[in-house]
Amino acid sequence: MSREYILVINPGSTSTKVALFKEGKSIMNKSLTHPKEEVEKFEKVTDQYDYRKAMILKWLEEEGIELSSLAAVAGRGGLLRSIPGGTYKVTDAMIEDLKVGIQGEHASNLGGIIAKSIGDSQGIPSFIVDPVAVDEFEDVARISGMPELPRKSLVHALNIKAVARKAAKDMGKALEDINLVMAHLGGGISIAPMKKGRIIDVNNASHGGPFSPDRTGTLPAGDIIKMCYSGKYTYAEMKKKISGKGGLIAYLGTNDAREVEKMIANGDKKALLIYDAMTYQISKEIGAMAAVLGGDVQAIVLTGGLAYSKLLCERIEKRVKFIAPFVVYPGEDEMLALAEGAARVLSGEERAKIYEEEVK
Repeated sequence: MSREYILVINPGSTSTKVALFKEGKSIMNKSLTHPKEEVEKFEKVTDQYDYRKAMILKWLEEEGIELSSLAAVAGRGGLLRSIPGGTYKVTDAMIEDLKVGIQGEHASNLGGIIAKSIGDSQGIPSFIVDPVAVDEFEDVARISGMPELPRKSLVHALNIKAVARKAAKDMGKALEDINLVMAHLGGGISIAPMKKGRIIDVNNASHGGPFSPDRTGTLPAGDIIKMCYSGKYTYAEMKKKISGKGGLIAYLGTNDAREVEKMIANGDKKALLIYDAMTYQISKEIGAMAAVLGGDVQAIVLTGGLAYSKLLCERIEKRVKFIAPFVVYPGEDEMLALAEGAARVLSGEERAKIYEEEVK
């Protein structure tokens, strides 16, 4: 049997998305669900390894897919040490950092661990692609104003890099020859200046930059300090207010932009003001990142789930179109991006990077 498939594994908090790709196309996929009561039995995320791997193998068996038909396995990259973007071979050193949770525990840490286990069992390569820990900052971008708190790169790198490649191709350009401002607009918002293929700066999508459907973005520091020491809120409550209960949901009671647009269509003036404020802040951040590139920007590229909104995109375009051409690639396809990264290495188009050689 020929090895013709790339298996892609993308673990989330209560699901593991799996897919098989052949010649750049998904031929089958499924979201394997993990009930909350099941995952809560495990003390640490990495303790779920056997449980999740068994479900993946069972799915392949049910679909009649032999492991001997796999050419490679690509897993979602987790919270590793800071590294440049690219496709990485999963190594023992990477596995150790994923198990420890070197920058935190997250279900995505299991992606590389499971990928290597399945790959090693078949003598085939395993990869991760453009993990959240991608760090291509120029030194000036790391300075925050407080030496104890350097700015860090945590970014929607997988989708941003994949969409940037697509945009460059559609422009008839090599990504390494152009500058873009990339705006990933979803539950979290990452707006990044991309200089010749490198993400040289980005807002922290968890608690910086524009507010989003459920995150506050950047807040007045002095007022936040007062809230933290007011005695009214616990540490956990403040964290939730900033990420989970901030943004649209704090003002309007919903984190669903489609519901907000229905409210606007029904004449809700507050909903219109808050929604426009979000587009206003997104536009300001795009302008700031254009300044990072000295105004040398070939395109402003919007992607992510919110980019499906015509109203949102029109309001952003109105404010930033003077900077550069404005293009939209709505949604995100992380599974395809992972498969494409592995395929580039298998075809020789890209060289797989070695984690321990690239760690910053």
